[in-house]
Amino acid sequence: MELAASLPSVPFGDISPTTGRGAVAARIDTKPAIPAGFFVGGQSMAWSLHLPFGGARARSRADRSERALQPPEGKAGAGSHPAVLAALGGATGAAWSGRGYAALAREGFMKNPVAHRAVRMISETAAVAPWLLYDGANELDAHPLLDLLRRPNAQASGTEFLETLYGHLLIAGNAWIEAVEGADGLIGLNLLRPDRVRVIEGADGWPVAHDYQVGQARRRYPVDPVAGRGLLHLRLFHPLDDHAGFPPLGAAQMALDMHNQAMTWNKALLDNSARPSGALVYQPKDGGNLTEEQFDRLKAQLEEGYQGASRAGRPMLLEGGLDWKAMGLTPKDMDFSEARNGAARDIALALGVPPMLIGIPGDLTYANYQEANRAFCRHTVMPLVARTAEAMSGWLAPAYGGKLRLSFDADQLPGLASEREQLWKRLGEADFLTSDEKREAVGYQPLGAAGGITFADS
Repeated sequence: MELAASLPSVPFGDISPTTGRGAVAARIDTKPAIPAGFFVGGQSMAWSLHLPFGGARARSRADRSERALQPPEGKAGAGSHPAVLAALGGATGAAWSGRGYAALAREGFMKNPVAHRAVRMISETAAVAPWLLYDGANELDAHPLLDLLRRPNAQASGTEFLETLYGHLLIAGNAWIEAVEGADGLIGLNLLRPDRVRVIEGADGWPVAHDYQVGQARRRYPVDPVAGRGLLHLRLFHPLDDHAGFPPLGAAQMALDMHNQAMTWNKALLDNSARPSGALVYQPKDGGNLTEEQFDRLKAQLEEGYQGASRAGRPMLLEGGLDWKAMGLTPKDMDFSEARNGAARDIALALGVPPMLIGIPGDLTYANYQEANRAFCRHTVMPLVARTAEAMSGWLAPAYGGKLRLSFDADQLPGLASEREQLWKRLGEADFLTSDEKREAVGYQPLGAAGGITFADS
């Protein structure tokens, strides 16, 4: 079955036939589940609709079709409208947003509340873990490297610097750090936006330099350590790219689009009286059609009395021969709420945040909030901080000499407080361990000569 018309793109909610009007007095569109085409009367028409979140366009096939659906014959006269016959077409293909840094930043972090909160939870929790610096087995309380990490540059504190770094990793899969050299060595660290850095490959396919470009200005950083320190490139695993990382938010791209479009759908529904789309059909028993004056009057009454959120729920009064035909699926039929919550859970899952911590209903994976918080710190935050500390150790330590090694204090992560208390309790009850062995088990330095006694003896 072919349709005599399909839907090009014009402003949402406006139906404008290119030739005449059928007996549809008005159509109120309130959600994007819109049929792909209509045939009205025996006339060839092209209807125009615009989906509120960028649906795919469909071109009219009236000029390519020799057959059309023919309605039952009815009386018609000058200035009148023929009886109506509507046919629904198939849905158009889905349109997805891109996976680039700018697209994920806009559609995810800047537009989606679930992704925004999840990214901030990870970056803020990871950024407050204090740095620890070791020279061999000895912990250093004061060192120029620790001072540099506390204040990487004049514009950002250490916490702000790390929040941005972890945000780049989660949204882009890559993070780039520039070291600022001074007369006395390193004097600052700067973060470079991931979408402005390009990897330059050599003839063998391995990186030889990194280009950083802002507008027309471009700067090249060599990879060869002899030519300079270059950039530190932190990246997450990417199965199909040798040099770039894959962002966790990219794995949730489809869930992001579904969640964002569900909110757009809901907003469009509320803006149009919270009613599903439909059409008024005039089909009197004795035949006949609406005159031009009757058509305009009925359309004006619908626009003035039934459209808009303030007029939601008003009953519709229909005169003789008028009938309301609902079109499209209702939110209940589409299982709207569950689909939206399912998309939110997929976003949280891709980022490694238990849905319970974001307030997503229907998730009972964890016995309580404390267990969910512990799993979040243990399985999401700690691996991210550990890989960052290891990468920065190998990049910054040669500038200071010695056997410097960066680590972090996991005791300061709030989600692991109960886990730490249980460890201390077990060590306190272990009378067969010396003081130094117990201190080593919790990550502290040995006491030296006094370490041979046990807690029980002391």
